[in-house]
Amino acid sequence: MSMSLVNAAYIIAALLFIMSLAGLSKHETAKAGCLYGIVGMAIALVATIFGPESNGTFWIILAMIIGGAIGIHRALKVEMTEMPELVAILHSFVGLAAVLVGFNSYGLHHAVAVPEHLDAAAQAAFVAEQNVLANIHNAEVFLGIFIGAVTFTGSVVAFGKLRGIINSKALMLPHRHKLNLAALVISALLMIAFMRNPDNIFPVLVMTAIALAFGWHLVASIGGADMPVVVSMLNSYSGWAAAAAGFMLNNSLLIVTGALVGSSGAILSYIMCKAMNRSFISVIAGGFGNDVQASSDLDYGEHRETTAEETAEMLKNASSVIITPGYGMAVAQAQYPVAEITQKLRERGVNVRFGIHPVAGRLPGHMNVLLAEAKVPYDVVLEMDEINDDFADTDVVLVIGANDTVNPAAMEDPSSPIAGMPVLEVWKAQNVIVFKRSMGVGYAGVQNPLFFKENTQMLLGDAKESVDSILKAL
Repeated sequence: MSMSLVNAAYIIAALLFIMSLAGLSKHETAKAGCLYGIVGMAIALVATIFGPESNGTFWIILAMIIGGAIGIHRALKVEMTEMPELVAILHSFVGLAAVLVGFNSYGLHHAVAVPEHLDAAAQAAFVAEQNVLANIHNAEVFLGIFIGAVTFTGSVVAFGKLRGIINSKALMLPHRHKLNLAALVISALLMIAFMRNPDNIFPVLVMTAIALAFGWHLVASIGGADMPVVVSMLNSYSGWAAAAAGFMLNNSLLIVTGALVGSSGAILSYIMCKAMNRSFISVIAGGFGNDVQASSDLDYGEHRETTAEETAEMLKNASSVIITPGYGMAVAQAQYPVAEITQKLRERGVNVRFGIHPVAGRLPGHMNVLLAEAKVPYDVVLEMDEINDDFADTDVVLVIGANDTVNPAAMEDPSSPIAGMPVLEVWKAQNVIVFKRSMGVGYAGVQNPLFFKENTQMLLGDAKESVDSILKAL
């Protein structure tokens, strides 16, 4: 395959990636967006493998077959509840790939012999140009390894927290922000040393160790409640790591793809930070939202419990119902009976809608995907800003597995770790039914005063069993 044909294929693939991002921005076009991305990646792989600069095609194809088999096996086994940690671990692979590419491409920029037919001035200009190209390549190697190492360990920590292997509480080392700053400053000094003497790889090795520790500490310093933002942020990091690998490999499509992923991930992180009333800069710095601690020993009084039959009767007599799902619905896989309840109530003339918090679940868009999977109509699934003003005029709110995203402490308790975070104001409704396994705290480790309010009743137990019982009673 000629180089011109490869470049044409890269342009088509890049356009398909852009169309994929555009398609994924809406429910109705999401499937088409996925298809565009698949076709674009297929074109990119074929063009790269069979391009004129490709060596060892057999080994590349063999590696793809092995990797593809592992990917298909995991995709068939993974549950929707495991999707956040799957995305996190995939980000780590991108970071590790950038590190390996960086070390592999170190020293590949060989000096080119000076053409003898040039005059002295032209030869001097040629040598100067080669020196500039060598410096650019060395900078690409250093930065690519740094970004990749940070992404790798940061993603591994995020995976561990989401999986429950690592404690979800924020790591509070003394002077943690100063440690982060020191890591950046030392890495910058090491880069200067490496650029002055590229033949000495020792500064790169030291920087790699620092970057690995820096990425681990960056994410470990962030509490479990903020993991959706962290996953989005790591998505951005993995994009920049891919772009850095593209520069090292002189692959224009990898640069474009990495820039698309990096910028879209950064934009999504910024949107989510606004939704949580967090500083975007403090997310990048790590350990945001951990300077205050909520008191967990406050006496909120006694909670009231209800039954599935009483809840069903309440729903029958309601004219307006809002359902606010959370990670608990995903764990219980209750989205299917919830969709059936929605259909039955709408057939009775009840106005049923869903209120989705921007960080509900542990991955951006997690609840939207679950509800779409259960065939819930798109037009009744509304974002927080679209539905928050309607709770005061709502008869019944069903809080299914949500906790921190409906916590009034975010608005009422300045000492809470989630203070200032916009939440779904479900307590303003006439009646609130909270589906929960127990009266324990949520993922953020913060008690929820909602559970003890006069208009709130607790439906304790497995969410799917509770919803099935309500469906049967209806």
